[in-house]
Amino acid sequence: MKIALYPGSFDPVTLGHLDVIKRASKLFDKLYVAVMVNVDKTTLFTAEERVEMLGAVISDFQNVEVVSSHGLTATLAAELGATTLVKGIRGNIDFDVEYQMALINRALNHELDTVFLPADSLLAHVSSTAARSIASVGGDLKGFVPEKILPVIMKKLSERSKNN
Repeated sequence: MKIALYPGSFDPVTLGHLDVIKRASKLFDKLYVAVMVNVDKTTLFTAEERVEMLGAVISDFQNVEVVSSHGLTATLAAELGATTLVKGIRGNIDFDVEYQMALINRALNHELDTVFLPADSLLAHVSSTAARSIASVGGDLKGFVPEKILPVIMKKLSERSKNN
């Protein structure tokens, strides 16, 4: 059985992420999508909220499961039996960063390879950072995030503005 792990912050999940999930789910028997928690990174959504949003948008995929982790990606992969990491690449900057991470993960887990999936050309401009920025000023997120999670994002931003 070919098992892969697609790690990321998914804050929020975008159409680019969903495209990578769709494509990777066809390449592997089992695909784990991991919400990785980095204590040094400030996120808009909690890990639980990100897991929920991912769960909502991947519900049609029979071989995809969402998990969450506070630890090392290489360790999580070993725990799940994954021998491949999946990473989406939008351009040279993504490649440089992800290539270095692939080398680190391989050093930590010699059984772990990384597969890079280039972004769909229609989604190469889409990122969680861009989605958060657009949403924070009331912009239209259609074309950036799955429609299923638009209400969740808008509610979170509304709550956040009330608290500030």
